[in-house]
Amino acid sequence: MTISIAFQTNKSPAEYTALAKLVNQYDFGVVSVYCDAPFHPSYGPLLLMAPHIERARLGPAAVSVSRMAPIDIAADTALLSQAAAGGAYVGIVRGAWLSDYGIREIEQPIQAIREAVEVIRYMLLGQTGGYIGEVYQLAPHVRAPYPPLAQPVPVMIGSWGPKLCAVAGEIADEVKVGGSANPDLVPVIQEYIAVGERRAGRTVGSVGVVIGAVTVADADRERARAQARRSVALYLPVIGGLDPTVDVEPELIQRLQTLSNQGDTEAAARLISDDLLDRFAFSGSAADLIRQAEALYDAGASRIEFGTPHGLIPAEGIKIIGGEVLPALKRWAQRA
Repeated sequence: MTISIAFQTNKSPAEYTALAKLVNQYDFGVVSVYCDAPFHPSYGPLLLMAPHIERARLGPAAVSVSRMAPIDIAADTALLSQAAAGGAYVGIVRGAWLSDYGIREIEQPIQAIREAVEVIRYMLLGQTGGYIGEVYQLAPHVRAPYPPLAQPVPVMIGSWGPKLCAVAGEIADEVKVGGSANPDLVPVIQEYIAVGERRAGRTVGSVGVVIGAVTVADADRERARAQARRSVALYLPVIGGLDPTVDVEPELIQRLQTLSNQGDTEAAARLISDDLLDRFAFSGSAADLIRQAEALYDAGASRIEFGTPHGLIPAEGIKIIGGEVLPALKRWAQRA
């Protein structure tokens, strides 16, 4: 069981440093930053945070192969691995809303992710001889100019879909489902992954499932849940149809989209039921988050990632998650 925390990359250098010092007071296993356009790309914030985090593994959740070439992901990961005392991981994703920002999606995106992982490992391990793929090629003389890593860096692939989850089952260490807090989804994702694990001759269940979503924790649980409802109302039209275990009516999706387009976030939030809220966000008091996390671990999740904004006041939310939720979950795991 691993517990992680993730941050949006919209901060100043001083704020990244302060956040790193704050999370370092708690026993998080992983600290992630997002790589959403048009925010700061992941590796700058990670390198600012790395000197101040002593134990947690650091990585991006996650980089789109349409935005960054695998040789660049490898080079930045190599540098991060040297700076991060707890090590680094690589997070790869197909990417969403790319066209909104003038980014053209790479051709054959699922094949590109498969090959990107191979190229990243080639570079990080100091291999030579070149690489010939359908999407990426490296000349025979190409070799990383930085010191090779002694061990492969863990790879996480972000996906909700069966095809990419199956690829992850062949080549990755984890699959992250972003925007979900739904225990019923975990065995579905495990089955998607198992297709690839069997195809590659790997042990079924060897690839972990990471569940991460918007998190709002506060002693005033109703205010926290109201804030989380506003967030869910904005992104449910995008991801509501991706979860096969949740029946989100098309009329609700359309109504939420209309209200969001009109800027009426409060009216949209009122349409989010308690059940939908708990399936697409972590929210409420420490006890609420503990209950949600325990259900996810019972369902088979290997890691839970508590995402931005963490609280009505972000720093206070982090203190609740790190100081109350995390120790309670560790005690629960020891009893289980």
